[in-house]
Amino acid sequence: MPRFIHGFVLMLSLVISLEAWAADRASAAAAVANDTPECKAVQPFYWEIGDRNGRLAGAGAGGDAPAADTEMAIASASKWFFGAYVAQRRQGHLTDADVRALTMRSGYASLQYMACIRLLPARKQRETVADCLASGNNDRYTAEDLGRFYYNGGHFQHHAANDLALGGMNNAALHDEIARQIGTDIQFSYDSPQLAAGISTSASNYAVFLRKLLRGDLILASLLGADAVCTNPKTCSTAVDTPIAAAESWHYSLAHWVEDDPKVGDGAFSSPGAFGFYPWIDASKTFYGVLARHELSAKAAAKSVQCGRAIRKAWLDAQKG
Repeated sequence: MPRFIHGFVLMLSLVISLEAWAADRASAAAAVANDTPECKAVQPFYWEIGDRNGRLAGAGAGGDAPAADTEMAIASASKWFFGAYVAQRRQGHLTDADVRALTMRSGYASLQYMACIRLLPARKQRETVADCLASGNNDRYTAEDLGRFYYNGGHFQHHAANDLALGGMNNAALHDEIARQIGTDIQFSYDSPQLAAGISTSASNYAVFLRKLLRGDLILASLLGADAVCTNPKTCSTAVDTPIAAAESWHYSLAHWVEDDPKVGDGAFSSPGAFGFYPWIDASKTFYGVLARHELSAKAAAKSVQCGRAIRKAWLDAQKG
């Protein structure tokens, strides 16, 4: 057989093998999303997995599932955007105040999410970052909590208003400022001027952000997992409050979680939102994933994590095979 034909045959075989491999991974992930108890419990939802170049697999699970472009409030998944904004604005040279705020150790942990929600259009359009911080006890400082992890949006709100000079910005201005740093190619909006929880977007648009991290287009890509602090009050004396179940111990890095529990963690980076929106990047920084849904329940985030983690495991295990 001529050498060039032999080479072509080998290349064709490799392409076919890679396509079969990709199909196996997608099939394994879909089976988990559609049929396992932890994922049936959170249906309907949309899931997607991709790499630095684009979407590799994804679909709706359950009846009347959202689509890739369905916009929804993503709650605490907003935090990852703010972390990327700060890293970009500082060109990677974070101040001590930046790190304290982004790892939730600044002592400002009294913000109430609903205190900044405005239903009347005129009030919603007018409210600023500083207005939100001034509402109720949102700006209360607790000196004994300085340096201790306390999960709350107040850290970001105070830092934005007082250290980053964003206090006078309403929803529209805040969007423009954040997009100026992380990229106008990511479509999102602010429903309330809360840096830790105010964004609405879609799975497909959040995926643009995650791909930018995987490609290294954003400075935060080199800081994933940096300055991580322990978060479980039951196992760590420097932690006060965490939304993660007491049975698991994660770390918190710069506006994102590190899922490194010694027993069940896989080292993924993530930012689950209270309404069930769950974006992640695997520990190897090769793949991203999004589980998109909107549920008003106390355990929506934790349930999405359980399902999303199972989908991720199925994908990565098939990829190894």
